[in-house]
Amino acid sequence: MKTYLGIDVGSISYKFVLIDEKNQVLFWLYKRTEGNPILAIQNGFKELRKFIENHNAEIEIAGIATTGSGRYLAGVIAGADLIKNEITAHAKAISNFVPGAQTVIEIGGQDSKIIILENGVAVDFAMNLICSAGCGAFLDAQSFRLRIPVEKFGELAIKSKEPTTIGSRCSVFAESDMIHKQQIGHKIEDIVAGLCEGLARNYLGGVGRGKKINPPIVFLGGVSENLGMRKAFEKALEQKIIVPSYNTVMGALGAAILIKEMAPLKTKFRGFEISKKDIKCASFQCRGCPNQCEVIEAKIDGKIVARWGDRCAKWSNLNPV
Repeated sequence: MKTYLGIDVGSISYKFVLIDEKNQVLFWLYKRTEGNPILAIQNGFKELRKFIENHNAEIEIAGIATTGSGRYLAGVIAGADLIKNEITAHAKAISNFVPGAQTVIEIGGQDSKIIILENGVAVDFAMNLICSAGCGAFLDAQSFRLRIPVEKFGELAIKSKEPTTIGSRCSVFAESDMIHKQQIGHKIEDIVAGLCEGLARNYLGGVGRGKKINPPIVFLGGVSENLGMRKAFEKALEQKIIVPSYNTVMGALGAAILIKEMAPLKTKFRGFEISKKDIKCASFQCRGCPNQCEVIEAKIDGKIVARWGDRCAKWSNLNPV
């Protein structure tokens, strides 16, 4: 069976999705990188290999594509045939799994984005890369401070009948406001619900500002698992929010579909043995011009396999064939 693998490496989590030639998902994985994306990718391949062995499946990986903020690193490690940005990957997956969708809200660990679709094609987008207010990392921090498991955060929020008003333009001010509201006696569920509503307003006033947010509206990313955030967006937009299957791994799914459609004659996949290799990355500053680019260099078992990050391709053109 020919299969295609998509890998999405983000700031906090990594995702693997394996599909067949009919875009059916055979295997998917969503886990945290825990600050070590190289080890995370290697563990992902171990999990995939275990799945194939446990199912006695005769599977050929005919192509690999990577996406996400760590797409270049993942591409080097895996031997990717295609490296694509997450906007293109998400748009491709949504056009296949939620036909007709016009707006995609995607909130990850450290960034958030909005994608405007027309006939399945991304025609506009925006990203928030400056402040993590409203992203998964901020919600994780608040759940830890309140001693509430992040998985229960949303369930608690939807129990609120009078959400507390919390300023959410900045993560520091939002946390200060939450502490103040606790000190004057607001209920925890009202504070949590107020936080969700504030974060939804922050997203719409920042990332979504000036965008035509037309239904159907799809909500993706780790934060889409939060029931409180789903309810907050529905309240703010006065529209139904769609959370499809594979909502947390849609970028990897889109990458897998993209490489399947490209249909490479021969994959560059390094093989499952990559999970056991010694992989190291370092960087140096090129002083060849005023740009002074930071060049990343990857080594596998001590051998340089790739360089990237230079604007003029002085170093990346020296990559081994």
